[in-house]
Amino acid sequence: MAKVFITGGDSFTGTHLRGALHQQGYETFCSTNSGTTGSEWYDCDITDRSQITRVVADVQPDYIIHLAGISFAAHPNPAEIYNANLFGTENLLHAAANASPGVRKILLASSANVYGVTETEVQDEALCPAPVNHYAGSKLAMEHMAATWFERLPIILTRPFNYTGRGQTETFLIPKIVAHFARRAPTIELGNIDVSRDFSDVRDVCASYIGLMESGASSTVANICSGQLTSLQDIIEHCRDLAGHTIDVTVNPDFVRKNEIKKLCGSNARLQALAGPLEFRPIRETLDWMLSSQRT
Repeated sequence: MAKVFITGGDSFTGTHLRGALHQQGYETFCSTNSGTTGSEWYDCDITDRSQITRVVADVQPDYIIHLAGISFAAHPNPAEIYNANLFGTENLLHAAANASPGVRKILLASSANVYGVTETEVQDEALCPAPVNHYAGSKLAMEHMAATWFERLPIILTRPFNYTGRGQTETFLIPKIVAHFARRAPTIELGNIDVSRDFSDVRDVCASYIGLMESGASSTVANICSGQLTSLQDIIEHCRDLAGHTIDVTVNPDFVRKNEIKKLCGSNARLQALAGPLEFRPIRETLDWMLSSQRT
């Protein structure tokens, strides 16, 4: 059984990814710093090079999927963001090169946030990144640092766009909307709903990770996205239809971002070329899956 080491294995994405890998016959080992215990779990701080090196040396993974880091863009301490997202990743690559030189593929989770605010409606990997906050800046810095390892390690950088599914917290927009409909709340406060975005199902994101992991590609970057636009108004209408409940939407000016781009969509042409063919579920199917887990 091939072994996959997942950093941040108990995260929203990591939880779904572990299940998808098990279904395909992989053995998983995971890092955590939240106290999760079990035979596949290692309590490990990726910002401590000696800790991550010991874990990688013990696991001797065939594949590594790196999800751990700080993903909250409004995190108040920029130094902690860069320490986790940039230097934590460097520690992992150093550990792989020196303690597990036989690793077949390393996937590093960057973010579509590196593209920044752009008028380009369809964003592909050729678009020049222009991050506008420390989270996105840390991810772009990580990408540049990782590229210096391309000659030593088989690395793919991934830039996921928006995705959702069961288990995602209500601090994210779609789970917030779903939860309000599930509990039949009379009203919901949102920001600008006259926008459209590229939303994916977490299960399809996991399939994309596995496809890239199994591909022959390396030393490249790939968007992970559906390539389809969905408006927030459509999401609300889908939820109304699926839940059989009407909710009044109030626009809170505090939630409205300045100079918000109306339409942002990713191109998944490179993803499909490297790891395809991959199918992405309609967002209505994802919403039904999420609502069904909360129906009483």
